[in-house]
Order: sequence, then C-alpha cells, then structure tokens
Amino acid sequence: MNHFDLRDGELWCEDVSLTALAEAVGAPVYVYSSATLERHYTVLRDALVGAGLKGEHGGPPLIAFAVKANSNVAVLKTLARLGAGADTVSEGEIRRALAAGIPGERIVFSGVGKTAEELAFALKNGVSEINVESEPEMHLASQVAQSLGTRATIAIRVNPDVSAGGHAKISTGKADNKFGVSFSEAERLYAQAANNAGLKPVGVTCHIGSQITDLAPMAEAFAKMRGLVERLRAEGLGVERLDLGGGLGVPYFNQPTPPSPEDYARMIAKTMGGLDVAYSFEPGRMICANAGVLLARVLHIHERPEGRKFAVLDAGMNDLIRPAMYDAYHDIRPVKPRAGEPVVYDVVGPICETGDTFTRDRALPPLAAGDLVAFMSAGAYGAVMSSEYNSRLLVPEVLVKGAHWAVVRPRPTYEDMLAKEAPAPWL
Repeated sequence: MNHFDLRDGELWCEDVSLTALAEAVGAPVYVYSSATLERHYTVLRDALVGAGLKGEHGGPPLIAFAVKANSNVAVLKTLARLGAGADTVSEGEIRRALAAGIPGERIVFSGVGKTAEELAFALKNGVSEINVESEPEMHLASQVAQSLGTRATIAIRVNPDVSAGGHAKISTGKADNKFGVSFSEAERLYAQAANNAGLKPVGVTCHIGSQITDLAPMAEAFAKMRGLVERLRAEGLGVERLDLGGGLGVPYFNQPTPPSPEDYARMIAKTMGGLDVAYSFEPGRMICANAGVLLARVLHIHERPEGRKFAVLDAGMNDLIRPAMYDAYHDIRPVKPRAGEPVVYDVVGPICETGDTFTRDRALPPLAAGDLVAFMSAGAYGAVMSSEYNSRLLVPEVLVKGAHWAVVRPRPTYEDMLAKEAPAPWL
C-alpha cells in the first residue's frame, strides 16, 4: 500500500499535489510519503510481535532499517521515531544513523570490507553488533577493539548457500557470493571468537538476497541457521541473538504479490519453533520502495518514420539507475493522465548512453512535452544510487507529511558541483 492517489484526475502524495510540488521544486525530484514509511514499518513490527518473536529483554525484535536502501536523514529520523534501528555498511551510514537520532545500541554494522578506521568509529560509538563476514575481518575487529581497550560485540554472518533474490546482482546467499562465511567455518570461528580477548560473540546472522517473493528459500536458510544455533549451544557456546536479515519483496506492479509480513512472521515462528534467542531483522526495500516516487518531465516526443516513439524525459540513468543496472521495472504514471487510447513508447533519458533507457515498448496514456510522469516504487535504491554522470546535478529529495512538505536534500547548483574540485597547482 502507498499514499500516492489520483484526485480529480491528478496524482497526489498524501495531501500534496505533485503538480504543485514539481512547480515549486523543479523536476526531476524524489518525493517520499511519511505515511507510507510509517505504515510499512508498523505492519512489519506488529506482524513479528504477533507471531511471538521477541528481541532483547523480551521486547519487540530489533528492526534495523537497511540504510543502503534510502539513506536520507529525514527518512531515517521518520523511522527512528517509531523505534527503528539501522543496518549500516560504512562509517558514513553509521554517521547518518546517529545524525537521525538512532542510538548506537540500535545500530548494526555489516559489510564485507570494513576498514580499521570504520571499526574503531563503530566501537567508539557503541554500535550494538558488528556482523563479521570473514576470518581476516574477525581478527581485524579483535585488534582494533584491543587497541581501544574494549571488546567488539560480534555476530558471525553465515552464507547458507541458498539462491534467492529478484536478480543475480542482488542475490547474496549462494556459496559463490562474496558475503559471509560457510557453515563449515562458522562453528570454528565462533569458538575462536569466544576465546578471543578482543571479541564478544553474541549470535549469528544471514541475509540471502533482496526482492524475494517466495518464502521457501528463506525457510530453507532459516532452518539451517536454527541448526547452527543448536550445534553451537551443544558445544557450550552462548548464542543470544539471531539476525535473519531482510529481503522480503515488494510489489513492483508487474510482479506477483509477495508474501505478506504476517505470512513471513508466521513462517519464521514455525521454522524456529520456540528457539530462545533475541531476533533482529534488516529490511530496507519493503519499508521504503513504495514510499517514494521519482517525478520527471517529458522534454519531447521523438517519433521515427518507421513508427517508434521515444518519450524523452529530463530524468536519466544518473537519477534512477535500477532499470539500466538490473533491468528493473518501474510503473510509470502520468501525473495528469490524458484521455485517449494508450500509446507505445520507449521511455528514455538525456544521458549519452544507449543504456539510458527506462523501458521499451511500454503502453502508456498519451504523453506530450511538458507532462509530468511518476516512476512508482522508487523510494528504495533510487536517490542513494544517483550520481553526477554527464555533469548533471544531483536530484533533490522531498518528504511529505499530510499537507506539508519539505526539501530534505536540495538540488545543488552548478557552482556547488564545480566547487568540489580544484585545479592542480601547475595548471
């Protein structure tokens, strides 16, 4: 569910006209709905609690929002006020989470390539858990922690060798993916960590991919994780936490409806069967994807003599790279749909790349120069992956709440862009 609806023939976000917003801020622009962010978070939280899954001290499980999906501080603050934590993969993301008011005790630090400096920053700021993804990284965490006179609270990330995810580039749980350690390593490393003066192992974690629309691979991976917890405990090792990652898919309008949060939570409760651990989760896309749209304006319609029609937009692959990178589908809706029979378009941007094509042969309501269109489900992996390619200005971001809106990342000026660079002294 989202809060982008047609009213009197025009698309609105909550109680804000997208036409009026684009006139005020300009296009292209990302627009996020607070109500959608809040609803998706609370639906997941309530489903997990309703299934009897608990976090530390018997409270709700930690829902650590995957900052990589949408790192805007205003978005993070919206979720933080509901109790969300943050799943981070860099010092920069930890800093964003802290700036949004998320305390270190609700921050998880993941990622396969943490530097000593990043680990030190995480430890100094009291992150709740460092998800260790390899033996060298485990030793580095220990060295850094001991140099600071502390112990690093860690969980071992395990690669369960289960294939899942909506695209090969977002599948993370197979043995040939770079993430995590194998089951054959996990028990040995956990035992090593338990006897390491710089480490405090508290649990295990897995994450098998993104945009998963079938619970079967998740159930398979989670059953393997349960077995690992039981084996570790049988060896006399304490396992307090089980982090099951994220990855539950969202409806991108052209795909089957994914399992509901309630179905997801019931599957976990059934698979774990009363396993006494504190659960945590790392959702990203399922909370923010359908909470955002990218507004773009039609520059012109280019019709070839053979009949192919190109709708050329002011937004390009530097603003929304998912279609070029993942062949991703985004529903495209005119903000003020015109009457008439659908017309088949190739929808493209202004970048000097053939890959700057959002879709081919898409039937849409008739379009004309000046029309606004909305790329739906663009709240995840949209603005965070944008760039200045072709020396184009970064796209701004707007957060809506009811009838109010605010620019939460302004569009820079060309002077801002050029000021970040300096000529070499001999030039």
